[in-house]
Amino acid sequence: MPQDTDGARLPWTETGADDAGLNQTQATFQVLTEVMPQMVWSTRADGFHDYYNARWYEFTGVPVGSTDGEAWNGMFHPDDQARAWEIWRHSLETGEPYEVEYRLRHHSGEYRWTLGRAMPVRDEAGRITRWIGTCTDIDAAKRGAEQNELLSRELSHRIKNIFAVISGLIGLTSRHHPQMKPLAKDLQNRIAALGRAHEFARPHSDQSRPAIGTSTLQGLLSELFRPYPAFDEGRIIILGDDVVVDDRGATPVALAFHELATNAAKYGALSTPEGTVTISIARTGPDLKIRWQERDGPRVPGPPERQGFGSRLSELSIVQQLGGAVRREWRPEGLELEMDLLAGRLSREESA
Repeated sequence: MPQDTDGARLPWTETGADDAGLNQTQATFQVLTEVMPQMVWSTRADGFHDYYNARWYEFTGVPVGSTDGEAWNGMFHPDDQARAWEIWRHSLETGEPYEVEYRLRHHSGEYRWTLGRAMPVRDEAGRITRWIGTCTDIDAAKRGAEQNELLSRELSHRIKNIFAVISGLIGLTSRHHPQMKPLAKDLQNRIAALGRAHEFARPHSDQSRPAIGTSTLQGLLSELFRPYPAFDEGRIIILGDDVVVDDRGATPVALAFHELATNAAKYGALSTPEGTVTISIARTGPDLKIRWQERDGPRVPGPPERQGFGSRLSELSIVQQLGGAVRREWRPEGLELEMDLLAGRLSREESA
């Protein structure tokens, strides 16, 4: 098998091959792989590694040919070897593209984060004849992302402390002015709702994502209702579709539904042991309809004589901040409210 000037062996060419097209392919492959900044490798159809370009040997510092076959996995960090093997075997069995991040041993002895990718080469019948792959050093980007995550967590911690300090100041003030206690309690509850929404409003990595799951509308609502005993009792029910929520939608949604739950606990369905609230979410294309339905609470005589602050806050949150629409029906059996939104207004991912 021919070798290039750096000693990296070229695949595919058999001794004595005289086909001009094949020779030209080999020459093209050699030039392409040696000018690329990435490490390039190739395997037979069965996954046996039989080629690495010069970049691989420059990065790892190992002798030419020493990582052929299955020896390549020994170059990975011990904690990454099993996962890399599992993903590689899956690609060999299914023909799916290979992609994995792992720590590769540098010639200095340190392990550097690397992105490995590979695609199959198929013949006219669709059979895999080879795999061509690359390794890209992403260590600097990976370390930068880890540093950003650390800073994000520290900033989040400080913001939560600010929420706690504000809530404490409100409580301290209300003790000196007893007539303000009801108002102070409502304000503290709103600040607490904002604090819970904050976990959805800040960027997350896989490690920092809220334990309740991905940042979705149902996840946010579940977190907001968790302080209410009715939620654990199964009297606050969330049904239907789900959409992603981030900093675009978390705060206005949290404020709106906090006000609904607070009013339900004071005057509506959640003020009685049997009362229920059902939140139904239905998505049709870009449109999102959310329905709030109270049942088995005190009988509703009709619309209130005046619009309270909570209702005005809902209007501000949903209508003005998210560009939605809100409709209320004060049925005798309980309040029914519908919100019409665009799913794309709740997150950047949805709007992309």
